[in-house]
Amino acid sequence: MKFSIYLTIIALAFSACTGNGKKGPDVSGIKVNTTIARFDKDYFAIDSGKLNDGLKQLRQQYPWFINDFTAHILGAGVISDSNQVLPIANQRFYSSYYSVYQSVKKDFENLADTEKELNKGFSTLKYYFPAYEVPRFVSYFGPFDAPGAALTENAIAIGLQLYAGKDFPVYTTTQGQEIFPAYISRRFEKPYIASNCIKAVMEDMFPDKSQGLPLVEQMVEKGKYWWLLDQLLPETADSIKTGFTGEQLKWCAGNEGVTWNQMLQNDQLYSMEPGIIQMYIGDAPGTQGFPPAAPGNIGQWIGLRIVQSYISKNPDTTPEQLMKLSARTILDGAKYKPR
Repeated sequence: MKFSIYLTIIALAFSACTGNGKKGPDVSGIKVNTTIARFDKDYFAIDSGKLNDGLKQLRQQYPWFINDFTAHILGAGVISDSNQVLPIANQRFYSSYYSVYQSVKKDFENLADTEKELNKGFSTLKYYFPAYEVPRFVSYFGPFDAPGAALTENAIAIGLQLYAGKDFPVYTTTQGQEIFPAYISRRFEKPYIASNCIKAVMEDMFPDKSQGLPLVEQMVEKGKYWWLLDQLLPETADSIKTGFTGEQLKWCAGNEGVTWNQMLQNDQLYSMEPGIIQMYIGDAPGTQGFPPAAPGNIGQWIGLRIVQSYISKNPDTTPEQLMKLSARTILDGAKYKPR
């Protein structure tokens, strides 16, 4: 099970919280099935006195997911008659999370809007990458350190425990904040589901090649993902795609030149120091040395702007071609000079 929690545009600036006005290609002729199979509902509908029988029934309903759940969510291996750990782990998990799930069940009763957003995104993905086979979608409810979007061998698994709303009490407890500080848990809303699923797929299709590169090339590699995400979800709010707030996006747009020049003046662009790299492309509430209004991960935003500059000069570049270009090629071709 490949985990990605995890937690782009051709136009020359991000809008704050709404879509950027760009329309995607006509995908009306492309049909994909993005119905979400509700494993979460079926699991917590099991009679608490018959949990072992319930798992066996779920194996019949979800043969393509059940072992991912038992092995990776329950941490108890696959279903088998000889697995003595699984019944204990299943009982413990069900008892621990049943009441928590019941408290949010109503919020997830209808996932039609999420399915619609997934349909748009994966139809567009199929448009640009015709050979890609869209997998099944399944929702589960797991421990709070389990992923919100994960690729299994046969499906995209959506962990609803990370979409219960930023004010959900579990997130705001001291223990919850230790795992997910407020700047992260504020993104635990249903509108992020489709974007996170697309991100997981993109990172699987185009594995991250930034390791070992200097800072500026890592920024470009990261920026490629945001650019592609916007091609696939052009009407989705930029704040959803980046994880920045509307105010942070406004700050970035208004201080692009200042940010770039500060990096130049501090001779940091070609740094190989892990601390410097983490400062610019790590998820954080802010960026050291910048005003409080500046977001963390500002380097990825600059990387996106470099990619956009390249595309403006090479408009016939397809998404697949762009994703396969080296960061150095994009950087050289972008001739990036922000004001």
